[in-house]
Amino acid sequence: MSGGGYINISEDDYEVDAAPGIPHPLPKGEQVLWQGSPEWSSLAIRAFHVRKIAVYFAVLMAWRLISSRSDGATVFDAAAYALMLVPFALAALGILAVIARAYARTTIYTITTRRVLIRSGVAMPITVNLPFKQIDGADLRLHPDGTGDMPLKLSRRDRLAILAIWPHMRPWKLTRPEPMLRSVPNADGVANILAAALTGSRAPSMRPEAAGPSAAATSAGTPDSGMSAIGA
Repeated sequence: MSGGGYINISEDDYEVDAAPGIPHPLPKGEQVLWQGSPEWSSLAIRAFHVRKIAVYFAVLMAWRLISSRSDGATVFDAAAYALMLVPFALAALGILAVIARAYARTTIYTITTRRVLIRSGVAMPITVNLPFKQIDGADLRLHPDGTGDMPLKLSRRDRLAILAIWPHMRPWKLTRPEPMLRSVPNADGVANILAAALTGSRAPSMRPEAAGPSAAATSAGTPDSGMSAIGA
């Protein structure tokens, strides 16, 4: 929960949802600027680390093969011993892929003229409400597949519980968790929408020198090289 009293987390009640991803009607004058969901394959790679798990099993199978051969086993026997891990690898990767797909399908990111909403949860959906007045700034990190991550920096008096926003949070930010729009398709375009919305709300930018639409363009030339500020 929030320490400053502006950010709130609520369980979704589907019978009264005003719109997908929006549990209650928006105040008069507030408009939805963008809605979207994570790309599940990107989420699987970056939040659930399926690529790293696959590499781990590949290394383990190679070690088994080399170890068996060094102990005098035939090539056929060594290969059979190494390939015994394949079902376990496929099971682990399959489970993670299913979880990633489930999270992607049940997550809706919403940017309005006044706030960011993160609706997520497979078993118990919740909605995290992030008014612009509590967002000090935002970053953008583009990935080679065209998706991107946009972590939101909150004011120092507000803090969110990790379990309330995982996996929609910036990695390794444990003392001050930062909610994040994760694996968003067409992330540079969405970043421009968010930048314009923050500007319109007169929210402070993260770094003045990276203001405006140029923030997305700055990181577009160097995907995966690091975060770039989304200007306000």
